[in-house]
Amino acid sequence: MPRLIRKTAILAKVETTYGVDSTPTGAANAILISNASFNIDYSNVSRDLIRPFLGGSEELAGTRFARAQFEVEWANSGTAGTAPAWGPLLRACGFAEASLTAPVRIEYTPISSMFTSLTIYYHLDGALRKITGAIGTVEFRMGEGERPIMAFDFTGLDGGTTVTADPTVTLTAFKTPAVVNDANSGDIKLGGTYAAGVITGGTVYPSRGLSINIGNTVSPIALLGGQRASLTQREVTGSMQLDLSAADEVTFRTAVNTNALTSLSFEHQTGGGVGMLFHAPTVQRINPQDQEFNGEAQMSMDLRFTPSTGNDELRLVML
Repeated sequence: MPRLIRKTAILAKVETTYGVDSTPTGAANAILISNASFNIDYSNVSRDLIRPFLGGSEELAGTRFARAQFEVEWANSGTAGTAPAWGPLLRACGFAEASLTAPVRIEYTPISSMFTSLTIYYHLDGALRKITGAIGTVEFRMGEGERPIMAFDFTGLDGGTTVTADPTVTLTAFKTPAVVNDANSGDIKLGGTYAAGVITGGTVYPSRGLSINIGNTVSPIALLGGQRASLTQREVTGSMQLDLSAADEVTFRTAVNTNALTSLSFEHQTGGGVGMLFHAPTVQRINPQDQEFNGEAQMSMDLRFTPSTGNDELRLVML
């Protein structure tokens, strides 16, 4: 009997103890996803046998780690001060989640220790694949005219595969996103200052949107009695494409050539449990390139998000 790839469900729940199944359920921990995939990375060992005839030897199944990749729409919870349903995923990508007031908001900032891990149940039309100790990285994609997306990539311990009925899932906590466009999103702002949910000052530039890659290095650590996935480095990068005047181009190329840093902010919707913004205090612009868009000249450039005092290269605020 054929099985359908679209009959996929992913459940994810924070672990109390690393690598110990936290038993996510369809009612409390289902994730609204798109473009999902599951793989197991094997470190097989060849027997390399020598016999009085030619022919290869079988390989022995060795250490293995499981990997789950999927996309989640970037949308707020709908209620100010209530963490979005995808919050546990971001926490397992090396972020702290804080509930703050004045104004009421949820903020996510990077951390360098005490990382959160997940148990992920990956259901595919009757088969359940389990991943424990899952730690990941994420890329935010906010291109003009597109859905705002978080692309997650998790690595963890292979918890095995069983024949299991697909879960009944509750997905009402995931809200419908607003398309990234002029009506819903602000311009990219450089040189602004962030304080308590508000960006002040700075210069705005029309853009084609923004992408930010958290750039976590998640390393499989194979040990006897201590196998794990370990977050060992973070290098946040990104890219943007701006509509610049000739004078702006001169200013930007000078900034690139002199390694000048600037703050960068981007807002999508405003307040009332739907508002979201990024702020980064020290961003380097590199690799400027001319781009043509419908006959007009624009400039694209890569971005490097660097820490200022530590664990502050990026702030995600849900208002």
